[in-house]
Amino acid sequence: MSDDPTIFEQIVAGDIPARIVYETDTVAAFLDANPLAPGHTLVVPKEPHERLEDIPDDEAAAVWAAVQELVPQIAAAVDADATTVGVNDGEAAGQEVPHAHVHIVPRFEGDGGGPIHAAAGDRPDLSEDELDGIAADISGE
Repeated sequence: MSDDPTIFEQIVAGDIPARIVYETDTVAAFLDANPLAPGHTLVVPKEPHERLEDIPDDEAAAVWAAVQELVPQIAAAVDADATTVGVNDGEAAGQEVPHAHVHIVPRFEGDGGGPIHAAAGDRPDLSEDELDGIAADISGE
């Protein structure tokens, strides 16, 4: 990771202009400069945590509280039919800025977008044993 501040750090610092739609001591939200839909908003912790696992619990709770507050406000502002909320957590997942952030993307009937399931490409063919093993690894059993 570079020592240079990310674009999100520069936005939070006020060094780069952005359309800020929400701000607290720990969270900022602003319209995406390259939106997937009208109202596409990014919610970021103000501290430069690269991945979800890096965000302290209190800051993560504040980010999620902002998402929950903003979803209906954004949908109402652009008269959206629905909303997709997503996180690209790591470069292999499509994260382009190494600063954790949540996308709020308003959705409209007939917009041509797919479900979140379309983001992962081909689905794996997993056996019951493989699924049981993964579940056990995740839960720590």
